[in-house]
Amino acid sequence: MPFLKKYLLPRIVQYLVVILIGATLIFFVPRLMPVDPVQQTLEKITIQGAFLDPDAIEQMRATLQDLYGLKGGLGAQYLTFWKRLFKGDFGPSFAQFPTPVMTLIKTSLPWTLGLLVTSTLLSWLLGNILGGLAAYYHERKWASVLESIAMVMRPIHYYIVALGLLMLLGYAIPLFPISGGFSIGRKFILTWDVMLDILKHALLPALSLVIVGTCTWFMTMRLLVSNLMAEDYIVYAQVAGVPDGEIAFKYAIRNALLPQVTGLALSLGQIFGGALITETVFAYPGLGTLLYSSINAGDYNLMMGITLLSVIAIATGVLIMDLVYPLLDPRIRYD
Repeated sequence: MPFLKKYLLPRIVQYLVVILIGATLIFFVPRLMPVDPVQQTLEKITIQGAFLDPDAIEQMRATLQDLYGLKGGLGAQYLTFWKRLFKGDFGPSFAQFPTPVMTLIKTSLPWTLGLLVTSTLLSWLLGNILGGLAAYYHERKWASVLESIAMVMRPIHYYIVALGLLMLLGYAIPLFPISGGFSIGRKFILTWDVMLDILKHALLPALSLVIVGTCTWFMTMRLLVSNLMAEDYIVYAQVAGVPDGEIAFKYAIRNALLPQVTGLALSLGQIFGGALITETVFAYPGLGTLLYSSINAGDYNLMMGITLLSVIAIATGVLIMDLVYPLLDPRIRYD
């Protein structure tokens, strides 16, 4: 019962408040944009040369406003937004009318999950292991080399690395495809050839994310482990003759992982926003590319759907980590 009152319920309330505030901001911010999707749709019809009498135009305007959830004032629109949200309905896409927003998200989401989940987990594992070992064996030459590489690469944005890889391995040395999720004209059937083709197209985007991500996790873990090196339990283990490998993994890296686990939960939540610029650079058919196209087209139904999905994913990831923390840290269980 104390766990329920003091630990679980406050975090569930916090989780719901974060989603409420996030959804409200997502509702209002796009409506501040100087773009009227209904007017844009009507203008497209007019430009195509179709003749409509004023009554027909007004009827079409009312239908489109109802379809897009723009009917009535902001209060009425806000209530409509929540009613649709509980149904998982973000309405149709403006730019790709009449395709529903959820259909577009479901099409792009597997590509982003496959790319970003793999690259995020791989960079997290590599960065933490290498960073922890480099901090423990800080006097070794290889540790200094790794630290120098990480210090140079960490400030570089991942999209700059993506452009560099694209020019080097896509154009100068054409080893990998430069765009798309798989070869044009190939049928999407789960065969080994198709899977290898997908992996080949995903390698450069994933590599750009892994390189920068590994360096970021490396520097953070190195700092955490360096701060633990003077702790009594590590000094005592060294004096007692415990093997260095066991001290590094079981004493140093393991105790430094808690903040890194929180960072991993936030990173996994941000996956649902897509790697916007990397996916755009490689024309990868993920949520990042979809979000970029929706911003250019002023398609704020689609923007709201992707952004809200990201907010919910981040909040859920943090909630799950809060609930898992007592299993990782006995001090929380004791409190």
